[in-house]
Amino acid sequence: MKRTFIIFSIATILFTGCKNKKTDFPFEANPISQAIKLENQPVTKQQLDRIPEAYRVIVKDGGTIEHITYESKNYYGDGQTKEKKANVYLPAGYDKSKKYKVLYLMHGIGGDENEWGMKDEQSLIKKIMDNLTVKGDIEPFIIVTPNGRSGSDPNPNKTYLAFYKFGEELRNDLIPYMDSHYSTYADRDHRAMAGLSMGGMQTINIGICECLDLISYFGAFSAAPTSYEAAKVAQVLDRNEKLPVHYFYNICGTEDSIAYGAHAAAAKLLPRLTDRLTEGENFRWQEQGGGHDFGIWNLGFYNFVKVFGGNK
Repeated sequence: MKRTFIIFSIATILFTGCKNKKTDFPFEANPISQAIKLENQPVTKQQLDRIPEAYRVIVKDGGTIEHITYESKNYYGDGQTKEKKANVYLPAGYDKSKKYKVLYLMHGIGGDENEWGMKDEQSLIKKIMDNLTVKGDIEPFIIVTPNGRSGSDPNPNKTYLAFYKFGEELRNDLIPYMDSHYSTYADRDHRAMAGLSMGGMQTINIGICECLDLISYFGAFSAAPTSYEAAKVAQVLDRNEKLPVHYFYNICGTEDSIAYGAHAAAAKLLPRLTDRLTEGENFRWQEQGGGHDFGIWNLGFYNFVKVFGGNK
């Protein structure tokens, strides 16, 4: 009962205006609906232009996208076995005789495994990856976009707390599935986790603070205000000095009234609280004009995968 109350109290910060986090967002009657509305805004040409046009075109004979189903449990609920869906990007020339890194890419509060658009040839994620690979900017690797709610009810107004239980699914179900069905490096040095908004929260709270033994690269794009503060993250890193963070990348829009206050305060302070992270080496904070939208998140993805793929 006590743990449930604590999780609920933390989660409600996101939906009460976060005034103590210097956010001044005019929430509607249903704040979750407002967050979803912001996630669903169309990306403008100007926002797309932040990523070079040469990396936004379809590559002939590029990578492929597969749609998988894996067995999991209703971790935020009755614990019963259930099937979960995810999308998997495989680089061009995927070869089972080789090993590949894996990025687990998380969505926001209103999305699911399809929010990043990784569904077909028109996927911007696929286009970026295909172009980075064919141009030799990165080594090819695999991307997985799962549904980050570890609960059965798809209604985000009811199950946002299920985001906080995803660590159990990631550890027990999804990573083992990927390592047993695809040719992956089954170690933390070759795994990354990144996400937008609530997916950024999961990257910090779950990826760093629960799964540091499994993952070593992290990307938080406009991390939700329920992300752990710098002191908490620093404590976890200092307790696990034998588990290096290869890179922790952060980005947020300066006009993002949901995430900027909390994300900027925590990220800017973090390298001063622990010697495990050094700006310019294995840590980066980037702020860019923009709001809580895919203009920022696509740019964050583009910058992060260049690091994870081997081009810092």
